[in-house]
Amino acid sequence: MRCWQRGSSLKEYASHNPPVATFFLCLLTLAFSFIVISSYSYSHTLPNPDIAKDWNILLSSLSQFHLCEKENMSSPFHISFKPPLQTKEENDLKTSLNITQHPSSVTVLHLRVPLTVIPSSSATLEDISLFTTFTASQLNLGDKELVNLTLEIISEDNKHVCLTISAPTNILPMILLPPRCSSLETNISGIPVEVTNELPAVSKTCYSLHFKKDPALTVMLTLEEQSVAVQHLVEVSVCLVGVCLFLCLAASLKNNVAHREYLQAPDSQNEPLIES
Repeated sequence: MRCWQRGSSLKEYASHNPPVATFFLCLLTLAFSFIVISSYSYSHTLPNPDIAKDWNILLSSLSQFHLCEKENMSSPFHISFKPPLQTKEENDLKTSLNITQHPSSVTVLHLRVPLTVIPSSSATLEDISLFTTFTASQLNLGDKELVNLTLEIISEDNKHVCLTISAPTNILPMILLPPRCSSLETNISGIPVEVTNELPAVSKTCYSLHFKKDPALTVMLTLEEQSVAVQHLVEVSVCLVGVCLFLCLAASLKNNVAHREYLQAPDSQNEPLIES
């Protein structure tokens, strides 16, 4: 009986105080959401939010571009896969971007990555490699640093390519590297390509890149970090539920006091209007 009366008083209080009732429902919803998130976090492995860049991000950014063969290139030529030297085009690009050079170490990686090269025409993909230069901002790695890339087509595996990347060490994601590629073939045709956001209207051989996210390349939270996150979510949920219970108790007591004062007040309607 008392619970029913208390529930009725809460309902009456909520009907007369919509802002407080709305605030209470928001807190209750937030507490329930944190409980659900903590339950999900306890049973699933989560990516580390402190890692701003990994190889999935780099490869996903790379796949957003098209690589088109440069004009006035009559035939491909053989290239030697050494760390790329500074070309006149890169110097011009540095000048146009107003880059100030600072002495820093450069890392060259040769990795087997989950990229598929798709030509726009019937061009053959056997024994060729594509090489070009990006800026770090295009790959979500940094700002105006230059990144040299070479994509070597793997004939026996059409879902992976050998990626040679040369860039300043401080911008490369060095955690959870893709597997290393085997030694590069020496008799392979190198095709210089340029980076475009859209396929050109003129007839030109271009290559699109298809990327499928590899969970093995995403940095995940450790069990200790995940348990700490779950613990914090549970603590916040308990605090919010406690605030909701306090609001319920305060509203019930206030409504009971107001109701008692109303019953104890003199009934002015029973007083005679005209004294006899």
